[in-house]
Amino acid sequence: MSDDLVITPRVTIPAAELSIAFSRSGGPGGQNVNKVSSKVDLRWNPTTSTALSEDDRAWLLQKLRSRLSGDGELIVTSTRTRDQLQNRADATDKLVLIVRAALDRPKPRRATKPSKGAKRRRVADKRHASTIKANRSSRSDD
Repeated sequence: MSDDLVITPRVTIPAAELSIAFSRSGGPGGQNVNKVSSKVDLRWNPTTSTALSEDDRAWLLQKLRSRLSGDGELIVTSTRTRDQLQNRADATDKLVLIVRAALDRPKPRRATKPSKGAKRRRVADKRHASTIKANRSSRSDD
């Protein structure tokens, strides 16, 4: 790989940390499949990466633990097209999306409480429903 991979403005994976391998693909291509190595395997090891801070690394490893191999590598494969360069671009796009999604932290929920007016309306609605039901059952026989 020649260029560094920009994940977010804060995180950029150096090209030296990415390893890429090519092999024959089982996808579309007819007899071309038997001749051309168009399948792309892109590997990155987040446990040893210099691109991540310690808390980002801990968060990412926790989020991606099911996707990591035994030695801690994230492996992204692409066999989408018959062209090696397009598959290479597709694999890098996939890696960027996976890491960006894993680094995304949810906004913490701020506890709120109902306003006084909302409480009054709720109690008034309950009283109203209660009187309707009470009037329903207390009909006199004429």
